Order: sequence, then structure tokens, then C-alpha cells
Amino acid sequence: MRKLLLVLFLAVIALTIKAQRFNGGILAGFNGSQVEGDSYKGYNKPGAVAGFYVETDIAPAVFAGLEIKYNQKGARKNPTAKDPTKYIMRLNYIDLPVYAGFRTGEWGAVLAGIQPGYLLSGKEFDVYGEFPPEDQAEFNSFDLQALIGFQFDFLDYLKADLRFALSVLPIRDKPGDTNYYWHDSQFNNVISLALYYQIGGR
Repeated sequence: MRKLLLVLFLAVIALTIKAQRFNGGILAGFNGSQVEGDSYKGYNKPGAVAGFYVETDIAPAVFAGLEIKYNQKGARKNPTAKDPTKYIMRLNYIDLPVYAGFRTGEWGAVLAGIQPGYLLSGKEFDVYGEFPPEDQAEFNSFDLQALIGFQFDFLDYLKADLRFALSVLPIRDKPGDTNYYWHDSQFNNVISLALYYQIGGR
């Protein structure tokens, strides 16, 4: 899977360079995450996102982009006076989003694409600490998310990116025996906000 991600990344860079009109830079921000299929709701798991991006124009109002980034996802349930349950799922990924952007005006664009990812580590915790290996269901090493988002250009070399991504492949199976795909598995569900700094000019 790591080889596949590397090949995809190099292929998009090669196409971008061939287009002779490209820009790129660094990105950093934060996530609010939850896991569909567990018993805890809400984007309560904060996480960091950081990496690199490259984009190229393919039409006057259309561009394509690719990123490689470190992405923290998972789920979190904090204890309260009414419910002392504590639960944390920490998932660390290397993601490789590929997307198309459609400019809606001088200052904004709409994005849509896919985001394959490779799991670096996956751990779970409760009030007693980290789950022992025998009590933790194994996570899948590959994640594939569909994404939509919005970009806002508010300075010449700086823009904000608000993005929603939902897994279309399970991150792992749940205990139990059902025949319904979305009930029998768990999926990443992430909202992210990041700043993109362009290195150099167009």
C-alpha cells in the first residue's frame, strides 16, 4: 500500500510538471473526528494535520490537486458526572488526497475528490489506560475516504481549506453478525480546517 501511495503521488507530480503551470506549498491545521459505527457521537476527537500540496490549472475555472499529509483521526468520549465512561481511539494516517477544484469566484473554490490513506498506528484507551492487544479489534491498514470542501483565498499566498471526509471502506469490522454494510463496520468521519501557504509565485 505504501508503494501504491508513492506511485500515485509521483504520477500526479509528473503530470503537474508536464502542464508547466503549477504551484505548491505547505499546509497545517486541525481535525475534528468521530467514528461512524461506534456508540459515541460528535466530532470530539481533536487532531493535527500537516503536509505538502501541489496544484495545477486544467481549465480557466478548474484545477487539480494532490497532497501528502499526516492526519490524526479517531474518536473520543470524555467522562462526565452523569456518565463516567472514558474512551479514546487514536488513529494516525499518512493520507494522499487527490481532488478537483472548481472556482466559484475570485476568492473561493469548491473541492471534490478521494483520499486514500495508510494507517501508521491505531490505539484505544479507557479510564484504565491503553487496551491490551487481546481486547482491541484490529484496524485495517488502508483507508479510503470521499471528500468535499471549500477553499477561501484571503491573501496572495495564503488560503483556508474547510473539508469534510467520510470513509467508504471500513476502518475495521465490528463484533457481531449482520448483513448490513454500514451497521457491521466502522468508518472515519472527519471535518478539517487547514491553512495552505503557497511557496513561490505562479
